[in-house]
Amino acid sequence: MNTHKPFAKKYNSSNYPQSAVTTMPTQNTYVPAKEKITMRIPAIQEGVRIIPISGVEGIGANMTAFEFKDDIFIVDAGFSFKDESAPGVDYILPNTKYLEERKHKIRAIIITHGHLDHIGGLPYIMPLIGNPPIYTRLFTAIFIKKRQEEFPHLPALDIRVVEKTDTITVGDTPLSFFSVTHTVPDAMGVIIHTPYGAIVHSGDNKLEHENGIVAQNEYDEYAKFKDLNVLCLISDSTNTERPGFSVPESLVIKTVTEIIKHTHGRIILGAFASQLERLMFILEAAVASGRIIIIDGRSLKSNFEIVHQLGMLKIPSESMKTMDEMHMYPPERLLILATGAQGDQFASLMRAANATHRNLKIVKGDTVVLSSSIIPGNERNVQKLKDGLSKRGAKIIHYQVSDVHSSGHANGDEMQWIISQIKPKFFIPGHGYHYMLVANGEVAVRAGVARENIVIPDNGMIIDLIEKGTKIYIQPERAPSAKVMVDGSSVSSDFQELVIKDRQALSEDGMFVIVAVVDGSTGALRKSPDIISRGFVYLKESQDLLRIVRTIIKRTIEEVTMQHDMNTIDGDYLKHVVTETVSRFLMQKTAKRPVVIPVILVV
Repeated sequence: MNTHKPFAKKYNSSNYPQSAVTTMPTQNTYVPAKEKITMRIPAIQEGVRIIPISGVEGIGANMTAFEFKDDIFIVDAGFSFKDESAPGVDYILPNTKYLEERKHKIRAIIITHGHLDHIGGLPYIMPLIGNPPIYTRLFTAIFIKKRQEEFPHLPALDIRVVEKTDTITVGDTPLSFFSVTHTVPDAMGVIIHTPYGAIVHSGDNKLEHENGIVAQNEYDEYAKFKDLNVLCLISDSTNTERPGFSVPESLVIKTVTEIIKHTHGRIILGAFASQLERLMFILEAAVASGRIIIIDGRSLKSNFEIVHQLGMLKIPSESMKTMDEMHMYPPERLLILATGAQGDQFASLMRAANATHRNLKIVKGDTVVLSSSIIPGNERNVQKLKDGLSKRGAKIIHYQVSDVHSSGHANGDEMQWIISQIKPKFFIPGHGYHYMLVANGEVAVRAGVARENIVIPDNGMIIDLIEKGTKIYIQPERAPSAKVMVDGSSVSSDFQELVIKDRQALSEDGMFVIVAVVDGSTGALRKSPDIISRGFVYLKESQDLLRIVRTIIKRTIEEVTMQHDMNTIDGDYLKHVVTETVSRFLMQKTAKRPVVIPVILVV
């Protein structure tokens, strides 16, 4: 048994003191889930097990499991959207195999708030883990129910609404909650009370403040930790590498309100549909300025239906109009709330920028406010959006030139304040890429957490608080963490590796299809092979290459068939030889690896 420093996998160990983290030697390479037998992991004794199932090697697909005695509690069940590593995939889900094997122990899922990276996986995951009760606040509950309507074939969910002041007992374990500041109403953190101390999961959070002075309501909310023995805290890491405090939401609302008051033409506001608290304030300010509100975009309309259902939006019905009614009002009276600030191809704003929107035509004098930052990876799409809008005469205001956006995630000094209020013994950064987790670990050190009590996790890492919470032990075995992908109606982690590799090859180097007709009696080719290529080379300009390839195909097939009885030849073997030979030649001549697909017909 060895003792390692919590950051030792990624950092020079000389920078870190001896750790209380006890671990067996671990492998840095991932062992596929099918090769792991997770039931062999010993049960936790006199302690608490924490498993970041997903969400700590990227943004999204958040899910954390807490195991105590015979109870398992899950916090969040989100998905993440596809990226360049998963072409053609709809969503990426947490891998729940560990939980599926122990679903008889799952007592509850606690959902911290209603964003899709925290609730999006529920329809896919709940049937796999026994459909346990869901505990969350009212606004989030309605979001979950609304999304569940898209899956009418699934069993009804058991959703139990809690308030931030509640303390409930689930199984034998008390749970309590606290309110956190985020971009959606009813966001909360959860406290799991164990005999060894409280385990706190903050969800996504930031602080309400004015120029770095924390608001009194935040002091009031975090006062509940003053006399609480917090054993471990798991907190949001998304923006903790950024110094200082984030742009306060009050400043964003003030800035956009001023833009509304002093803009004479039509205003088109692009934002995330999930930024509901901001959007509600802005729409109320627009109506107060005499504007007519038009909402365009399915997700926005759906979210505002929920807001209206709860009576949270104080806007008279006569101030809300449809796109078809827009022509009835002068431009200076209109504020259009639209989706697509990230440059989504089929969203309202991009269609308007490309002049393909049926109703929304961008004209000179329009002001477009992009009230969101750019998600990493969307830079090119947003650039195209801005180009299209500006070509049609729009004035563009975005977060890089004006305070029209504030993140829902705490900057470093905000998180330091939060951690110092909660005062945990152990700290596990959550939600973010590895560099974000490391930055959050440094924030925790500044907040007073001993460096040796900080663990930087990977997805599937099994972290045990052992010996009545006095030490952390990292199990050598990991819970399965291979990506689970939603591809149309298919949900799987088993098929994906080969499929995704083929899709990546097709997207990068194209395909090369060979059709060869072989004489069944002689083994000779009946005619020159046909070749179909897509995304590889332009065939009309590559005749010399194709002529050589046809010769190679003919020679390869006839070398195999002439050496064997045609009645016994293995067709799969013949295709394999053709594929390998052609692939090798194409790589040598073009430095590309297209997907080679041989179709060999014996007649």
